[in-house]
Amino acid sequence: MRLFLLPISTRRTLIYCQRLNVTTTNEQTNLALRWIDQGSVKAASLWASWEKKESGWQKWLVNRGNAALRRIAYEEWGLKSIPALSTRRKAEELKEKGKKTVEVSFPQSLIPEETVTELLKKLGTERQGLHKRSLYWCFVGMPIAAPFGLIPIAYSHWKALSGSKHLEFLVDNKLVTPRPSKILDELYSTGKLSFDTPSVSTTEKSSADSNDLEEKMILHKSDGKRIAEALKLPELDMELDRAVWQVERALKAEKEKREEKKDLNEAQRKK
Repeated sequence: MRLFLLPISTRRTLIYCQRLNVTTTNEQTNLALRWIDQGSVKAASLWASWEKKESGWQKWLVNRGNAALRRIAYEEWGLKSIPALSTRRKAEELKEKGKKTVEVSFPQSLIPEETVTELLKKLGTERQGLHKRSLYWCFVGMPIAAPFGLIPIAYSHWKALSGSKHLEFLVDNKLVTPRPSKILDELYSTGKLSFDTPSVSTTEKSSADSNDLEEKMILHKSDGKRIAEALKLPELDMELDRAVWQVERALKAEKEKREEKKDLNEAQRKK
């Protein structure tokens, strides 16, 4: 597999996992996994083609589907893209330690190479508590609420929690190799992209240094399709579109809150 770090704003980054050639000792399992991966890619391509339509039932279905999927945090979707760490996979990855590692692609113009490992660690651990609590309350609520309504939610949290633990395992065992991507640097240097800070990182050190700087968007809605096409990952378009939409809404809410607080302070001073 290959990991991508894709800055969304000057303080937020999407992690995405691309599944490469999956090999197992069981031929039937290997065939099934290939079918699943190929089916996922084909479904993503079909969905992307429907998004391009101007009208019709396909466009209506895409709009309704995207609206529902947008409610799930983009961070959760990113972690869900990372496969769960099974006992077999853990043994295989430890066996390959020093020989084969997971490549991490990122735009070096925005993310300094020396901060990649720390950023991965944070992305892998910062939401584990949330997903554990959510899983717990899903199981508590199942006997009370409709079980079929909570099962998809519980599964989503389990997938994200499993992905976060796998990411943490890779970092702790030094099984990741940062690889600056010229393609990503070129993509981030063109279009309507902002460069308001020298680097993009969610690490404690960088956030402490940039607390006084206003967070701004780096990606915009139209950039997701361009990046997905350049990387030949059609499913990434939806992930980036969702992340951009959520972060834009969050920044707008934060700005309104700051302005409201400022107006309140000014009103109190005038009294």
